[in-house]
Amino acid sequence: MKVITVNQGGLDNLKLEERPSPSPKTGEILVRWHATSLNFHDYLVATGGIPVPNGRVPMSDGAGEVIALGEGVLDWKIGDKVMSLFFQGWHEGKPTARKMAALSGEMVDGFALEESCVLANSVTKIPDNYSYAEAATLPCAALTAWRALLVEGNLQAGDSVLIEGTGGMSIFALQLAKMAGAKVYATTSSNEKAERLKAMGAEAVVNYREDERWGKTISRMTNGGVDLVLDVGGGSTMKQSIEAAAIGGFIASIGILGNGRKGEITFPKLFFKHLRLVGLAVGSRAMQEKMVDAINISGLKPIIDKSFGLEELADAFRYQESGQHFGKIVVEY
Repeated sequence: MKVITVNQGGLDNLKLEERPSPSPKTGEILVRWHATSLNFHDYLVATGGIPVPNGRVPMSDGAGEVIALGEGVLDWKIGDKVMSLFFQGWHEGKPTARKMAALSGEMVDGFALEESCVLANSVTKIPDNYSYAEAATLPCAALTAWRALLVEGNLQAGDSVLIEGTGGMSIFALQLAKMAGAKVYATTSSNEKAERLKAMGAEAVVNYREDERWGKTISRMTNGGVDLVLDVGGGSTMKQSIEAAAIGGFIASIGILGNGRKGEITFPKLFFKHLRLVGLAVGSRAMQEKMVDAINISGLKPIIDKSFGLEELADAFRYQESGQHFGKIVVEY
């Protein structure tokens, strides 16, 4: 089987290898993976921004088919279509260090490979009528948006939401918020992408390159700010996210795009607005199963920008690096 591994970091050092197919042990299933999708976390692993041991298999998303069962596995059968968990050990309840230790594509091998054995409880079913490529967009980006809006943010019909940018998580957030009956506002650096966001139901879009104080602009156009903000830039966006939030609003901090590892927070605005600021990373198996149920009822489909082959993984990351994409980039094999 074909496998991609990370070696010393850097896209030119991603290595295509041939390995023997594994056999499942007790409690495991053997999955033939057919697709993965790109997340910023995967990019950091591939480029060395997050150091991993040489030989680590990257990619935190995977969708495939069960092709063999280990002893004692009762919940799956051969031919079942499954998708991965970002945290393979976080099944339910609150996150803990132990539950989050098996982080796919970083702390343990991910899914840039054709076959692997995983514990039977570290996957979920995929939505009905989903292709493998569509399912592979869900475990990281979609679940992050789902948890931010519907689990932590308690989104209600009629609420207002701000999404930032047009990456996979932000587009899923727009779709989920609209599905729940919310009003969605957005930021982007592209007028062309702004039109696409409006076509998907965004009430208004602000170009953050043309308006550095876009947080105040969002606050004015919404008569006092939005109820929920999904902040993807960390230090590079948080000040404006706080400006954009309404009194009593909620901000989910879920990314560090750009130069967002460190930054300033306007603390008086944070507490005089009575804001709730929550940092979160993806979610649990139970959350993922709930999300799949909601997708089956709603018929929501992901926006896939472009597909690459497994041998083209470095090219896929270079395309991600360019910022041209709208929605998710997938790799199929």
